[in-house]
Amino acid sequence: AEAKRCLNCAICSECMECVRACGVDALVHDDVDKEYDVPVGAVVMATGFDAYDPGENSEYGYRRYPNILGALEYERMLSASGPTVGDVVRPSDGAHPERIAFIQCVGSRDQDHEYCSSVCCMFANKQAMLTIDHVPEAKPDVFLMDMRAQGKGFDAFYERAQNMGVNFIRSRPSTIKEDPATKDLLITWEDEAGVLHTDKYDMVVLSVGLEPSRKAQEAAGKLGIALNRHGFCELQEYAPLQTSREGVFVVGPFGEPKDIPESVAQASATASRVMTQLADSRGTLTVDKEYPAEREIAGEAPRVGVFVCSCGSNIAGVVDVANVADYAGSLPGVEYATNTIYTCSSDSLQLIKEKIEEHQLNRVVVASCTPRTHEPIFQDTLREAGLNPYLFEMANIRDQCSWVHGSCPDVATDKAKDLIRMSVARAMLLEPLYKIDVPLTHSALVVGGGVGGMTAALALGDMGYETHLVERGDKLGGKVLEIDQTIKGSKPAEYVAQLEKKLIDNPQVMIHLESELADFQGFIGNFNSVIKESDGKRTPVEHGVTILATGAQEWRPELFGLGHSPRIVTGLDMEKMLADDDPKVKEAGAVGFLLCAGSLAPENKTYCSRTCCQQSVKNAIRLKEADPDRPVYVWYKEMRTYGFLEEYYTKARELGVIFARYDNDSKPRVSA
Repeated sequence: AEAKRCLNCAICSECMECVRACGVDALVHDDVDKEYDVPVGAVVMATGFDAYDPGENSEYGYRRYPNILGALEYERMLSASGPTVGDVVRPSDGAHPERIAFIQCVGSRDQDHEYCSSVCCMFANKQAMLTIDHVPEAKPDVFLMDMRAQGKGFDAFYERAQNMGVNFIRSRPSTIKEDPATKDLLITWEDEAGVLHTDKYDMVVLSVGLEPSRKAQEAAGKLGIALNRHGFCELQEYAPLQTSREGVFVVGPFGEPKDIPESVAQASATASRVMTQLADSRGTLTVDKEYPAEREIAGEAPRVGVFVCSCGSNIAGVVDVANVADYAGSLPGVEYATNTIYTCSSDSLQLIKEKIEEHQLNRVVVASCTPRTHEPIFQDTLREAGLNPYLFEMANIRDQCSWVHGSCPDVATDKAKDLIRMSVARAMLLEPLYKIDVPLTHSALVVGGGVGGMTAALALGDMGYETHLVERGDKLGGKVLEIDQTIKGSKPAEYVAQLEKKLIDNPQVMIHLESELADFQGFIGNFNSVIKESDGKRTPVEHGVTILATGAQEWRPELFGLGHSPRIVTGLDMEKMLADDDPKVKEAGAVGFLLCAGSLAPENKTYCSRTCCQQSVKNAIRLKEADPDRPVYVWYKEMRTYGFLEEYYTKARELGVIFARYDNDSKPRVSA
């Protein structure tokens, strides 16, 4: 009641109830701006993105019609900690919707946003599947142009959505109207045969695109780094983390729209770049954390403390955490048990330390989320309290309980009790463990001399680590040397030559050509390998880490006539023909690119190879620019020109390249 009254206040009355309710000192009413001078050797911009405001798209009726939601609003509705505690309801009347439409590319792939936001297809898949989980009778329709499931495992996820009952419709709806009497929504759309349809839906979710963050653009101006024509950070082609200013890097969607896995991978790569740049300063500002002496518990009877986490409403929205905490307190050996809102918060961690001292606890059980992410936090808390960090046990009552039994709170509560009872039983048997120092071998082995392996070896060498680069072939560069030019027009071979020179000039990098890994043994920090050289010599190498960068090879299946006619070639064959100015290409009256040849097919390769679309679009553009009158065709299952690659897809169509979609039930027939 107080919170509702507070939100209705025109002016804050300074009652401070919000400060007391917060409990973690996040609210400071009299706080003032502060400026800090921080000496740094590099700057990393990981400033994220702004979601497109669908209110700018008037034909979809966002904000005019209550049952139309943006994707982020719907994400909150699906969440157990959201405004409806995970209950999917129509905003207009609170009813459970049965027919829900997801409209893709709202704020992407249009005249104002000439790029693909890269993430919307997969989060629509996820949201549609969660909709069925929450409302089993729901029938989600996803309106899309292309399914851009270019990430690892994404196509399997897409197939799973179809198997669950999500219906995918190839169309971009033109308008949405509301029935004023029922608040139902009428979507008008055109199918692939050109037939118009109008269907009724209970609710519509707009899959909004990613826009550059306005605040990030302001920060970019202060840092003096360039932006591209879309307002995102301008990046270098072969260094997609490096901004226009040396020492300033970008991570995540401010460089180009991308998803979480790619952003995390970029973060690791950026950390490597920064470590390379600051190699001479490594360790100069580090401070070792000091801990109190460990308490000796030998001879003590187990005294267990149990801390049950609500995790906001992630757990408490399903599990009766107060009941569970009371139950935990009744278990043999448990001296103290309580329930906290967020056990990982600073005040809860302080509470754990206080209760360890107050009750002389010598074992601790936390019942919360996953130990994969949070176990080190709690172990460190035990160490700060003077306990051995391995006198800790964790019960996962979120992932293994509340998240999978959301519709059965009583059963979930009983299961949480079982999980905690087992964790307490294990905790009572715990004994202190101690880490031992093991010498590390400060060198590395990189297997594979393509661009990836070369880049990794150079980074390690620049950090000052001895690195062995092993390549089976007689030269470095790998498959990229078979590509004549990139979609932007640069020559990969020239970049490989620059990279190779840097490797040769780096005294820390040893290059082994025409060599293979003959033996490999050991463990992290201490590996022993044998490199078999071209002359048969076997070179033993000691190294602390191993990087596998062995790349991939082009698949040459006996499909669509490949191997039966010299006029049917692969993508890499075409690269060579264009590079060599092959007369066969000049003499060809028309050229067709058949994509997904054996890919996205249950009988062959079920995954997307990720590079074929952009390679074919690139070469289709080259052919059209060389001879505008020559017919060029592209047949595809899914056109995956994600991110800024969408510009080239648009350019190819403007040049007159004809794109035609097919599926596994209507494959093209090729004869020669």
